[in-house]
Amino acid sequence: MATLDLDPNQSSYQIRAFKPGMIQVNDKIITSSIIITPDELIENWQPQTLQELTVQSLEPVIALKPDILLIGTGSKLIFPPLETYGHLINLGIGVEVMDTSAACRTFNALSAENRRVAAALMLV
Repeated sequence: MATLDLDPNQSSYQIRAFKPGMIQVNDKIITSSIIITPDELIENWQPQTLQELTVQSLEPVIALKPDILLIGTGSKLIFPPLETYGHLINLGIGVEVMDTSAACRTFNALSAENRRVAAALMLV
């Protein structure tokens, strides 16, 4: 398991560690997909895989109105359907798609900069 170093990040929710199938947010171990912002954590988010990702499944993150959305696609980088990606762009949300490990590191870096970032993370 890769442990992420602590920094002076003042966010309420920080990702401490990630490995496929498991993420540690603060002191809590989570084993299903999540949506995380510096101040909010939504557990048991559906979908569990990118193939299940739809515009409708992104409604909880859209409601948070992030400037940047990181989509962690699991252990491999897989791009979402163009319709889903385009919907987010049309709403004015910057979207970055990456494997979940990279999304965790990027989330911590952006939240430390007090950015309005959200991450939708699939763990498989």
